[in-house]
Amino acid sequence: MTDQRCFILQVAVAAPLPELFDYLPPPQSTAPVLIGMRVLVPFGRSQRVGIIVAIAPASELTPDRLKPITQLLDTQPLLTAADISFLLWSAKYYRGFPGEAVFSALPTRLRRADRSINPPAPAIESTAIESSAIESTPIELPTLNTEQSAAIAAIHNQSGFNCFLLDGVTGSGKTEVYLRLIATTLARGGQVLVLVPEIGLTPQLQRRFTQRLNTPIAVIHSNLTANSRELAWWQVVRGTAGVLLGTRSAVFTPIPKLALVIVDEEHDVSLKQQDGWRYSARDLAVRRAQLADCPVILGSATPALESLRNAQLGRYHHLLLPRRAGTARSPQLVIADLRTQPVTTGLSHALLTRMETELNCGNQVLLFLNRRGFAPVLTCHQCNWLSNCPRCDVKLTVHRDIERLMCHHCGFSRPIPTLCPDCGGTDLRPLGQGTERVADYLRRRFPDCPIGRIDRDSTRRKGELERLLTAARLGEYPILLGTQMLAKGHHLPGVTLVGILSLDQGLHGVEFRATERMAQLLVQVAGRAGRAARAGTVLLQTRYPEHPLLLALLQQGYAGFAAQALIEREAAQLPPFSYQALLRADSRTSETAMEFLQQAATVAPALGAAELWGPAPAPLERRAARYRAQLLLQAPSRQIVQTVLNEWLPRVRDLNYPSQLRWSVDVDPQEGV
Repeated sequence: MTDQRCFILQVAVAAPLPELFDYLPPPQSTAPVLIGMRVLVPFGRSQRVGIIVAIAPASELTPDRLKPITQLLDTQPLLTAADISFLLWSAKYYRGFPGEAVFSALPTRLRRADRSINPPAPAIESTAIESSAIESTPIELPTLNTEQSAAIAAIHNQSGFNCFLLDGVTGSGKTEVYLRLIATTLARGGQVLVLVPEIGLTPQLQRRFTQRLNTPIAVIHSNLTANSRELAWWQVVRGTAGVLLGTRSAVFTPIPKLALVIVDEEHDVSLKQQDGWRYSARDLAVRRAQLADCPVILGSATPALESLRNAQLGRYHHLLLPRRAGTARSPQLVIADLRTQPVTTGLSHALLTRMETELNCGNQVLLFLNRRGFAPVLTCHQCNWLSNCPRCDVKLTVHRDIERLMCHHCGFSRPIPTLCPDCGGTDLRPLGQGTERVADYLRRRFPDCPIGRIDRDSTRRKGELERLLTAARLGEYPILLGTQMLAKGHHLPGVTLVGILSLDQGLHGVEFRATERMAQLLVQVAGRAGRAARAGTVLLQTRYPEHPLLLALLQQGYAGFAAQALIEREAAQLPPFSYQALLRADSRTSETAMEFLQQAATVAPALGAAELWGPAPAPLERRAARYRAQLLLQAPSRQIVQTVLNEWLPRVRDLNYPSQLRWSVDVDPQEGV
C-alpha cells in the first residue's frame, strides 16, 4: 500500500446512526490498514469501536474536520469486502444502521475493543463436534424414493445461484435430501449454511448431521454461552467446520467457502426479526446465496405464500415431495365439532375416547394447545373483575406453578390475589385453559401415564428442552402436551394420535396472514402423527367446521388451501401481490404517536403507484406502558417501496418530535398488518 495518509477510511461505528464516518489513518503507523479491520475511533467526547468498510481517496469533508483513528485493533481483517457488501446491503434494504449490521457478523467479544483475536479456549458445551470422534459403525443410508432422487438431481443439474423451493409433506424426507446435498458440497471443498427458525430444532439436526457428515458441525444460537458461540464462529471463519447450523442471526456469519445455503421451515415467522433491526433471515439467505453464486434451498411442508408465488413466476424451482418417505402413511384428519359434545378442560369427549384407545395399545398421544400457563384470565364471579395487565391491552395469564399472574407481552407479574382487588370478594375463578391446566387434568384422568409438557415455562432451565424432546422421541412420555415449540419439525415415531385443542382464533384473526399461519400450524402439528410404521390420526377440535378455508385445507390439503388463499390475496392486492413497509411509532401517549405519524404522512414524497394507509393504532395498541401506532406504505414492487423510503426517511428524521417517542421502519412486515 502507498502512503496511508493519502487515504480516507470509511468506518461503520457501533452506534445507532444511519451513516458511515470518515477518518484519517493512524499517524506514524507502519501496520497495514485494511478493509474489515476493527479500529478504535474518537467519537464525540468518547471512543467507539468501528470497522473499516471502505478506503477512499478523498472525503466530502474538509481535512481539518477529519480525525485519525486512535488504534488498530486487529492485525488482519475479520470480514472480507464481500462480507461487508452483503451486510451493508442488508442494512440498506431493511433500513437498519450500518454499524449494527456490520457488527452483527461478529461474536460478542469482538464487538468490543478487545485487541486479542485469538479464539477462546474450547468450552465444555463445545458447539462444534468432530463427527469422527463419535462415529462407531457406518450408517446404512436410507433408500431414496423417486421424488427425493429427482429433487437431488434437479439441484445438481443447475450451476451457480438458483433458488429451490423443496415443498414436501411432513415426513417426506426433506432432511435426507439436505444430507445428500451437503455431503456432495463438502466433498467438493465447500461449506454449508443451514438456518432453522427456532433453537429447539437444532439438537436433532445436529445429531443427524454429526452421524452422517465427516466434518465438525458448528452451531450458533442465543441459548449458547458467548464463549461457545465465538468458538463456533472461529471454526466456520477458519474453514475447519464444514457446516454452520443456526437460527436467524447465523445468516450474517462470515463463511469463506460458502457453496450451499439451506433454510428449513422457510415459512416460519420466527425467521423474521420482530424488533430493532427487522430483517428476514430467509430472504437474506437467498440474497447471500446470490452473492456467493451458490444454490439455496427453502424447505417446508407448508411454504409461505410469498415463496409459492415466486415459484409460480419461475423465480424459484418448485420441487415436490408429495408422499412420506419409507412405509409411513399420511395421517387421517377427523373433525370434532365442539358445539355438539361435552368438553372437559378443553378436551372433547371424542378426543378423550380416542386417547384411551391409543394409550391402551401402547401408543403415544400428542396434544397441541398454543397457550401456556394455567388459564388466560382470572375473574371475580361476584363483580366480573378481570386480571388486566396494567401496562398492556391484554389479560394477565394465571400461572399456578409459580402462583403468579403474568403478562406474556411485557413481563409484568404479580402474586395471584386471594381477594378481588375491586370488591374484596373471595370467588376468584380462572377462565379457559392453558397447557398447565390441561396437564393437571390429564394427570388425574390418566394417573398411570407420565406426561411430558413442553412449553416456554417447562423448558426454562438450560438443557431441559433437549432432555424433554429426547425422552419424547424415546417414548418415555405416553402423553405429550405442548405449544408450537412441540409442533415444528420434530420426529416423534411413537405418536399415533394428535389432538389439536383449538386453532379457531386463527380463522378470525385481525391480521390478513392469520388464516395462513393457522393452516401452516395445523399441517405442521398434524405432521407429528404416524411418522413410523403405525398409522396416525389427527383430531381437530373446532366450533367452525364449515369455515370455507378450513374445508379447503381438509379436503384439498395445504396446496389447495394455498391456491385459494392466493386468489383472495390477489383480489385484495395484498402481499405477495404487493409489497409493504410499516412506519411504526410508540410513545407514552397515543396522541403523541399518532401526531408523529400524521406529520410523517405530510412529508411523504410523491407516491406514484404507491399508497399510504393510516396512521392507525397497532393491533395491540398499548404494550409495556407505551402506545403504538403505524403507517403503512404499499406498492406494486419492491423497487417502488425502496425508492419512496429513500426520499421519505430523511424527511422523517428531520421532524421535530419528543425525545420519549420512538420510531422504526419494518420492511416486508410479517406481523401487525
